[in-house]
Amino acid sequence: MSSTAHREPDGDEVDEEVAEDEFDAVVDEGRERLHRTWRAVLTTGFSGGLEIGIGVAAYLAVLEATDSHLLAGLAFSIGMIALLLAHSELFTENLFLPIAALIAREGTPAQLARLWIGTLVSNLAGAFVITLLIIAAFPDLRGKLVESARHYLDLGFGWEGVALALLAGMVLTLATRMQQGTDSDAVKVVIAVVDGFLLAGLQLMHSILDSLFVMGAIVLGEAQVGEAVLWFVPTLLLNMAGGMLLVTLLRLIRTQELLAERRGQPKR
Repeated sequence: MSSTAHREPDGDEVDEEVAEDEFDAVVDEGRERLHRTWRAVLTTGFSGGLEIGIGVAAYLAVLEATDSHLLAGLAFSIGMIALLLAHSELFTENLFLPIAALIAREGTPAQLARLWIGTLVSNLAGAFVITLLIIAAFPDLRGKLVESARHYLDLGFGWEGVALALLAGMVLTLATRMQQGTDSDAVKVVIAVVDGFLLAGLQLMHSILDSLFVMGAIVLGEAQVGEAVLWFVPTLLLNMAGGMLLVTLLRLIRTQELLAERRGQPKR
């Protein structure tokens, strides 16, 4: 055998090459989000609020017909698929990619604040509009909508509530991370289905998704604005903590050398 025979790369080398490719894709996507205009941020977020409502309507219809949260969770996945294919966003989808880009010095804290605030406000605006349409179009589903809202409002923030909110943030951020790691649209759709099933089927506590139920209950006179705010703010913060501490931080630690290298490169 020739002494110059080709040497196959070992497993560690392959893993590092994959990690570097994925890291570049993550930072590039995060940079694109950070550099969006206000118009792009608001329209993308508003669309996200509308489209997640399609999943909520499917969720309520299946829940009314079967009384099974697991089956209803699968139906809710329609909304996650719509978000993916329409390139819309929920606020909690921005807890990994733009932060990675910010740490890599591909954006500024002001741009991150604009992305977060704009997406959150427009998500809620879109959610409110679609909630009004669901209430008007499907009066038979109002009972399940209020029941779902009261479930989250009455749950509180003991160990169970805190854990459900942390898991919701982790699940959606992880799904964003997983979708970024593949070029296959089919795989991305599968991830969206799994994500929707976990979020809605297991009744995880998610600030944007569950706000549709809560808004509906307020409109129908079955909840108060004050208690909704007291539920929403802690849920939002716990979602953020779950996504950033249980997913984003670990990925940044894993790629700290690549981050340092990226920060040292000339700006594009």
